[in-house]
Amino acid sequence: MLSRKGSITGRKWIVIFVSGFILFFSLTWFWSHGSTACNPFTEHASGTRCSKKIVSDVSSYSYRIVYDQPNLLSPPKTSFTTLTPWLAPIIFEGTYNLNILNALFHQRGVRIGLTVFAVRKYNIFVKTLIETAEQFFMAGHKVSYYVFTDDIDAIPKVPLKEGRSLLIIKIPGYKRWQDITMRRMQLIRDYISQRLINEVDYLACLDADMKFTDDVGVEILSDLFGVIHHGYFGKPREEFTYERRNNSEAYIPVDEGDFYYTGCFFGGSVVEVYRLTNFCHNVMLADKARNIEALWHDESYLNKYFLHHKPTKLLSPEYAWNDYGPGHLAKKRRIVHVPKDYNVIRD
Repeated sequence: MLSRKGSITGRKWIVIFVSGFILFFSLTWFWSHGSTACNPFTEHASGTRCSKKIVSDVSSYSYRIVYDQPNLLSPPKTSFTTLTPWLAPIIFEGTYNLNILNALFHQRGVRIGLTVFAVRKYNIFVKTLIETAEQFFMAGHKVSYYVFTDDIDAIPKVPLKEGRSLLIIKIPGYKRWQDITMRRMQLIRDYISQRLINEVDYLACLDADMKFTDDVGVEILSDLFGVIHHGYFGKPREEFTYERRNNSEAYIPVDEGDFYYTGCFFGGSVVEVYRLTNFCHNVMLADKARNIEALWHDESYLNKYFLHHKPTKLLSPEYAWNDYGPGHLAKKRRIVHVPKDYNVIRD
């Protein structure tokens, strides 16, 4: 009869034997299958073909992109800073090669969405905005326009180029223009989750009372982009019109802040725009529950978000120009505010 000690020792040897057998079998299986498995990174060298295509065919790179070689000893001459302390580029005319960027984004087949809110009297701006966008916005790329309006019949039909579409979305009307600007964050967020997440890769959000006057292309695209407000370009942060009441969710102290961003144009990847709009909507609700309305409404919350979630690309005032302010800030005025009487439009 085996002793208790001998029984335990026997069990230990059985466990060791079984474990060793499983390990040996596993290594043998992975070795045999790994040697014949499809490796997308070596398919061209081995002559095998992969169903999981990672390395593209050489033929897909047969086109030419001709441009001057970058010169490390002679950087582009600009009058302004072109890089933030967190290494995000600041886009000015002359700081990029659009031919290279177009080729890169065409390879990826990116789809770009543009949201516009045309509520009440702002409907009158849609025709000019879309017509000029067709001329200057994302030329040669797939673009979907999303017009949110309280009056579908007021939105005119505009001829569109191939690969571009326009969808009109019915939304409620609001009595105050402030409510319109703030509710758009919720509406953009909700529509992203309902539809846009499957239709576009990047989403740009633009005010209706704007028009394109020069090329605006894929140079603006990044995970998260914002436009530096031309009225506060180069000004000290103490002069920024951030929300200064510390009981507001939009509050930014006088000793914080990088730039002042305009609320009329922002965007990024569809996922990052969802996160931005979700944040803005939720903090607006928190303020509303305390009967607080931020100084510049959605723009104030946008600046708070950008303070803690730095944009990965910043656009110069070229991309949201107004006639007031120093003209030397923009070599080109790509997107401009349409002149209007605010007292009439917002009535």
